[in-house]
Amino acid sequence: MKNALIIFLWVVHISALIGIALGYEDFFLPKSPWTMLLLWISLMVYYPVNNFKYVLLFFVCMTVGISAEWVGVHTGLLFGDYSYGSNFGPKLDGIPYLIGVNWAILTFCSHAIARQYFQNKWVIAAIGAGLMVFLDLFLEQICDFANYWTFNGGTAGWFNYVCWYLIAYGLHLAAHFTKLTGDVKISSHLYIVQLAFAAILWIIISTT
Repeated sequence: MKNALIIFLWVVHISALIGIALGYEDFFLPKSPWTMLLLWISLMVYYPVNNFKYVLLFFVCMTVGISAEWVGVHTGLLFGDYSYGSNFGPKLDGIPYLIGVNWAILTFCSHAIARQYFQNKWVIAAIGAGLMVFLDLFLEQICDFANYWTFNGGTAGWFNYVCWYLIAYGLHLAAHFTKLTGDVKISSHLYIVQLAFAAILWIIISTT
């Protein structure tokens, strides 16, 4: 079942990329919230998030992510001057509910990947946060086209990435405190499929 789910994840993302390349972005991009829900379910079942500490940590990551985004959108003090579009799903006071889910998914996945290669908690947090920022770097290139979010200045500044890194670093230290461990295979695919989608879509946008 896990392998079948991984194949399905890739089929969904590749199909969307093909559809967008053919000019059907108005059909595929509004379906992004459903894709995020699929990633969420995959993590919950196969990571797995199967005890109270992990569930609590997931909600902490969600809350921190949504709170940071709220501060960013409403004050500009974090990430820059930006606002969310319609393709990230329903919002609470301008912040999509699923953005918190995304913060949690990325924390869990990148933590499992970093733990696979390193033991020191500070190094794990540094590598895990780096993986999250690396993905965000590609997402920032497609966010306006995909109507996920838009920076009033056109692009994200360096301060966006610094804030992302510092917040992610703190979440990884919290993950270490809860002794978070998870399936590296599912974590790698959940991370890489998002990275590949953003990178390839960026190429598509840049060449059309």
